[in-house]
Amino acid sequence: MYWVDKTASEIEEKYKDKISKKETLIVRDEKTASGRVHVGSLRGVAIHGLVADVLAERGVAVKYLFEINDFDPMDGIPTYLDQEKYKPFLGKPLCEIPSPDGKAANFAEYYASEFSDVIKEIGFTPEYYRSSDVYKSGRYNETIKLALLNAEKIRDIYKRVSGSVKEGVWLPIHVRCEKCGKISTTLATEFDGEKVTYTCRDLDWTTGCGHAGATSPFDGNGKFPWKVEWAAKFSVMDVSVEGGGKDHSTKGGSRDVAEAISREVFNHEPSFNIPYEFFNVGGKKMSSSKGKGSSSREVADLLPPEMLRLLLLQKEPQRTIEFVPDGDTVPILFDAYDKFAHEFVTAPDSDYARMFKLIHPENMRNSLGEYHIPRFSQVAFLSQMQHLDIEKEAEHLTGQPLTDIDKKELARRIKYAGIWIKTYAPEDYKFEIQETLPEMVKELSDIQKKALAEVLAYVEKTEPGAEGTFDGQAMHTELHAIKERTAIEPREFFEAIYMCILARKSGPKAGWFLSVMDKNFLLKRLKEATT
Repeated sequence: MYWVDKTASEIEEKYKDKISKKETLIVRDEKTASGRVHVGSLRGVAIHGLVADVLAERGVAVKYLFEINDFDPMDGIPTYLDQEKYKPFLGKPLCEIPSPDGKAANFAEYYASEFSDVIKEIGFTPEYYRSSDVYKSGRYNETIKLALLNAEKIRDIYKRVSGSVKEGVWLPIHVRCEKCGKISTTLATEFDGEKVTYTCRDLDWTTGCGHAGATSPFDGNGKFPWKVEWAAKFSVMDVSVEGGGKDHSTKGGSRDVAEAISREVFNHEPSFNIPYEFFNVGGKKMSSSKGKGSSSREVADLLPPEMLRLLLLQKEPQRTIEFVPDGDTVPILFDAYDKFAHEFVTAPDSDYARMFKLIHPENMRNSLGEYHIPRFSQVAFLSQMQHLDIEKEAEHLTGQPLTDIDKKELARRIKYAGIWIKTYAPEDYKFEIQETLPEMVKELSDIQKKALAEVLAYVEKTEPGAEGTFDGQAMHTELHAIKERTAIEPREFFEAIYMCILARKSGPKAGWFLSVMDKNFLLKRLKEATT
């Protein structure tokens, strides 16, 4: 059973009474818009979105809510922004900080817009809301009052569940300083039922203004600490399903604390949890968009929507996703997609077929079918051979004429192969055929020249096929025969081939590479290299 179907069944069991009454289940996710959103954040979007889709498919009334958390304070400045320009805003709500482009409504909206565009492109359509609106509308007022009146109980929960001790005077609220407007810097010390007494003090990463006073914590004048806020969201938004990264769901972690506060302070049963593993880019857990190829926008530009959904949804949530854009991940992902496309046609009742259907946005699901085109790595190779008719070469490689569906898919592969080659592909996948004999050919040894001369002899006596190219398997077999006859080391032999054509010592698989070269070009280049 594909993991989302198992999860949906568990959710239906947990909320069977609610479902029988036709009540709507709320599936919720969120993102703090504090900078360019890393691709790892799309995993939560996709998991929650697909769960909502499958519940709806089963006839369950469901709504997918997505919070743009714009009321969190800026607690760090992205490395790609002017540090001095934004330093004065540290500690203030993101929704009150100027946009980097001077056009968006505020800092949070600038980055939220880019992320929501990506979410739409990959086929998810949650209902968005802003955390600042929830605070300012007064929807948190009741939970704020409950939390403040039960501050001692919350302190005990922190200590009992996570071992965290809140030293000195502590209340579960950050109020807005009436003088400087910062939220992070205020220390709340007393609550009289209407107002909170506070002081605005310095922190390690920003400065307070020293003001002391008393202010109402309601209607957007105050903000919960994160773990208390999460518990309040379960209640205020009546959340039925909400997961989070594995780090939140460890024993004694923020999820355990939030669930205890939800039950013991707000008298509300926490949501169904879907903990999910890390999304690693280049072997590292992603927590910011500092690295090349790590932002959601960059990856959405690199992969078509269904391929990005496959990356996000192929594995169970409890398994880590490894994404190496400048390695083999992209070609392997396309190969996996081709495998599942075949399964969709040949074994329509299998888990793979079910997954293949669901990794597509809903508007694509009725037009799915199998196609016959070369592997992505081959398309990436062919797209760099300017003299080739790629459609004809694809027919040669697949052994059958291309259908309209094949041609459409091939065109998409050519497009995305070009993007990958230009941006992230490792050197082994990239090459540029040299118009003149490279200087480095002067480095060739006698045995290397002898081996190339045998390649030349083979090309001279061999005629290309009707497509204008040689037989790739035959070329591969002959190269290995030449290697044996001349007793040349494999590395020396293949380096010689690449040196005289690409001006480098590595390249694509040599047999296939030479098989699609123009015969006249090969004759001319090999003669030049061996004389």
